[in-house]
Amino acid sequence: MVNDSGGAQRVELVCPAGSLPALKAAVDNGADAVYMGFRDATNARNFPGLNFDEEAAARGIQYAHERGVRVLLALNTFPQPENWIRWTRAVDRAAMLGVDAVIMADPGLLRYAATTYPELRLHLSVQGSATSYEAINFYQRQFGIQRVVLPRVLSFSQVTRLIANTDVEVEVFGFGSLCVMVEGRCALSSYVTGESPNTCGACSPARAVRWEEDASGRRSRLNGVLIDSYRPGESAGYPVLCKGRFEVNGRVDYAIEEPTSLSLLDRLPDLLKAGVVAVKVEGRQRSPAYVKQVTRVLRQALDACVTDPENYTPHPDWVARLDRVAEGSTHTLGALDRRWQ
Repeated sequence: MVNDSGGAQRVELVCPAGSLPALKAAVDNGADAVYMGFRDATNARNFPGLNFDEEAAARGIQYAHERGVRVLLALNTFPQPENWIRWTRAVDRAAMLGVDAVIMADPGLLRYAATTYPELRLHLSVQGSATSYEAINFYQRQFGIQRVVLPRVLSFSQVTRLIANTDVEVEVFGFGSLCVMVEGRCALSSYVTGESPNTCGACSPARAVRWEEDASGRRSRLNGVLIDSYRPGESAGYPVLCKGRFEVNGRVDYAIEEPTSLSLLDRLPDLLKAGVVAVKVEGRQRSPAYVKQVTRVLRQALDACVTDPENYTPHPDWVARLDRVAEGSTHTLGALDRRWQ
């Protein structure tokens, strides 16, 4: 949690910055922290045109710090022996630039950061797949992590039990895309493209994406595999294997996961009461307009919840504004809402 100007505690709102305009949109619309990545495979959103070179990162950090907003840097992919030095140099650059924390998943890289820069604040990435307090406490003992970003596969009762058994700060995703895998363990994309998102930083590398268009509509392919077909005028999403439409038993539908976005507006009071210290927005690959919209809504919702949690109810306008930028224009509580647990 962070202090506002009046000294009251409020939950930290952590927003995506895939570019300098997106960073400014988050800062200007109420983010307490932004998270960014370098322009290479050291981060899990390694797409052409996204992320920061050293000069842009320095400008973004200055812009945020001048306005009291923290900057977190994602170095959350897993280096291999042949490119280890690229990842360690990324840690060196992060420390030199003066980021407020580094978000990491690889134990070897965590060890490097903890021993080389003991004053550098370390957050365990969602890519670390730490779904139990035993795992989180292990990372704290070994590497001194101060915060964990929880994977989006835990129910509310699991989140509550986890928080009660660790001193590590807990951050949860509050809005954005869902993943059918436990983050950090995806094998679907590598099955089709030959590149793991956990080492190369992209579920669907741009080099493998192809679009076809004719009078019948539009089709998307990933490394030659047909992912989806769209009628003329139908909205087309970026081709990701888990959210493709396939023929199964004679029926064409979303065989693995339907496009929808996680939205925790309904459970904010419960999460805050349980001890969550930060709410994160997914979407470094999304536009500055998306960042502006979602940041503004969640800032209003979190402030209302902190001010009067007993009478908090999501405003219909908040829900509508988030649904307009959600995948499939719909939202879900995902695994958080397992009522049977």
